[in-house]
Amino acid sequence: MNDQQQSKGVLYTAASFTLWGLFPLYWKLMEHISSGEILAHRILWSFVFMCGILLYLKQVRPAMQTVKGLMLDGKALFSLLLSAILISVNWYVYIWAVNHHLMLEASLGYYINPLVSVLLGIIFLKERLNKLQTIAILIAATGVILSTIQYGSFPVVAILLAFSFGFYGLIKKRMSFTSAIGLTIETLLLAPAALVYLLFFLKEPVVTMNPNSFGSLGLLFFAGVFTAVPLLLFSEGAKRIPLYQVGILQYIAPTITLFLGLFVYHEHLSSAKIVTFLCIWVAILLFTTSQLRMKKTANSH
Repeated sequence: MNDQQQSKGVLYTAASFTLWGLFPLYWKLMEHISSGEILAHRILWSFVFMCGILLYLKQVRPAMQTVKGLMLDGKALFSLLLSAILISVNWYVYIWAVNHHLMLEASLGYYINPLVSVLLGIIFLKERLNKLQTIAILIAATGVILSTIQYGSFPVVAILLAFSFGFYGLIKKRMSFTSAIGLTIETLLLAPAALVYLLFFLKEPVVTMNPNSFGSLGLLFFAGVFTAVPLLLFSEGAKRIPLYQVGILQYIAPTITLFLGLFVYHEHLSSAKIVTFLCIWVAILLFTTSQLRMKKTANSH
């Protein structure tokens, strides 16, 4: 891979994580709308936008072939449905956290996520940890446990975000189709439930069924755009750079979210959160050091 392609890869990947980190600014514009209504619209408009993306990328025929294949393979269809449910849970928890002043805890969840992914790899894929990775996971777990025991504040939001996205990544790892096709089919599977929720179960609709809320509807429509764009940037970037670089760049998103929570929205950083964050940052440092050492060892052979 030449240097120009690798530079593009770093740029695309960094841009994707920067956009993900800035997402709270967008969700805050919709604080007056319930998290459920935002999620349902996000699913529907993401599906519409992704259909347009497939047309642009000329991937409609491969997408149709993938759908036909899924209809004949119950196990694969179930796996994709499960991944769709997991990503919808992740989206909902994140939106809810941002609009309930828990941005710091949301950022903590995405700091923890890489460590959770490693843990899931050990359990389900029989991957092995080296010494530094083992210490990193133990330190991260210690931070969560200390926060719970000493201060009585178990980071529910952080754990839900980390594990929902961790399991989502685990399932996606076994799928062969592109990110664009995957997200399109996932939102297609979720769309009927989202539509039924908006039409029949939404108790206090702010936008749905309200013909005068054009501004809010516009925000919800572009939520679909903003869902797809960073994913496509990530897809283009990740295939141009080594995995260890992706692993380092992914911390851009939670760092931006952390700074937004502290300095823009002035969320309170309690002693419990400080202890947990310190443990997680030490764990991340050890984990990243381990990745760089493994890369150096691989290059020397």
